[in-house]
Amino acid sequence: MTSPVSSSDHVTPRAALPAAQYAAPRHAAWLGAAAIITDEVGRVLLVHPTCRKDDSWLLPRGVVEPGEHPHITCRREITEELGLDLPLSAVLAVHSFSPHHPDLQPGTPCPGEVRFVFDGGTLTPDQAEAIRLPHEELSEYAFLESRDAVQRLRPVDGQIMLAAYRARLGNTATAHLADGRHILDVPALDRHDVHVRYRPLWDSPLNRGPVPGQLPVQQAWAWCFVPDGRVVLVADPGPRGALPMLPGGTVESTDATPEDTLHREAAEEAQLTLADPVRLGWVLDETGEVYGGVGPNARLRLAARVTAIGPAAVDPATGRPFARLLTTPTQAAALLGWGPPGARQAQLAGETARDRWGLPTARAASIEEIPAEGMRLS
Repeated sequence: MTSPVSSSDHVTPRAALPAAQYAAPRHAAWLGAAAIITDEVGRVLLVHPTCRKDDSWLLPRGVVEPGEHPHITCRREITEELGLDLPLSAVLAVHSFSPHHPDLQPGTPCPGEVRFVFDGGTLTPDQAEAIRLPHEELSEYAFLESRDAVQRLRPVDGQIMLAAYRARLGNTATAHLADGRHILDVPALDRHDVHVRYRPLWDSPLNRGPVPGQLPVQQAWAWCFVPDGRVVLVADPGPRGALPMLPGGTVESTDATPEDTLHREAAEEAQLTLADPVRLGWVLDETGEVYGGVGPNARLRLAARVTAIGPAAVDPATGRPFARLLTTPTQAAALLGWGPPGARQAQLAGETARDRWGLPTARAASIEEIPAEGMRLS
């Protein structure tokens, strides 16, 4: 028996296209790779190229060579530009740059670019000291807090840097960008333009004993834990972006104790109801410059349980509503820019929450925004 024959069996095979004709309609673009590298307090490493007429700076980066993978390019460029051999831990962002973008310098024959931004990690002081630049290509380098780094980058490069750095801080998925803008959901840190601020007292030790009687307590901040082991951060919006803080603030003359300050400020800034505040220790501020030069004073650090989170409201001290974020203690320390001492303080706060209140250790997760209507805590 013979099989039925369909009309498709008589179609003449299409002749193979010549290679050049086959390739002609395919999209062509440059392929680049860059790295987010920070110091221990969260400042981003930028380099200053000698070839740019507009005096702009760059992340460590380079162009992918024929047959090379982007992650190989990134490690090669870090070695060539900085003299360091650094592992890469994640792809933080993938960016598509169109050939007609206004940040493209006139006369540059760019067909567009796809750029991968990798996590180059955090440098120790010894690694930072070991940086060696190829001075024919780069004149200098600097570690800059993200608000200042943006000012030295071309606008689109600043948008890419922030999205990639925030993906690292927030433990979010790889950011996908087109001409500097997110093409998928905008994560909370980007939505509120959150930055890491360099804090001059970041390396001050946490004193675990009671505050000496001669030292006034000028500030009370707390690691405020929700039942799943995460903590609440507030981010104060401003013209140069929002700066994250622990709930709390300046001790006022109307506050009978620093704990009263904490309860008042947490309610005003983040609409938190707290219970069981416990003192973790204090940091010495030798000048009190931020408080008008009052002289030596103590900045108190506490931990407390959050028992309720109300609807968002305007902070009476600033006239602005604060963004309210849920983070792990480790993420909070990184966002606060407190370096290794902050990481140790976050660990102490987490241990206190576990031992005193039986709270779990927060699992690594993406940073979440507390809804405007508040949250019900189980």
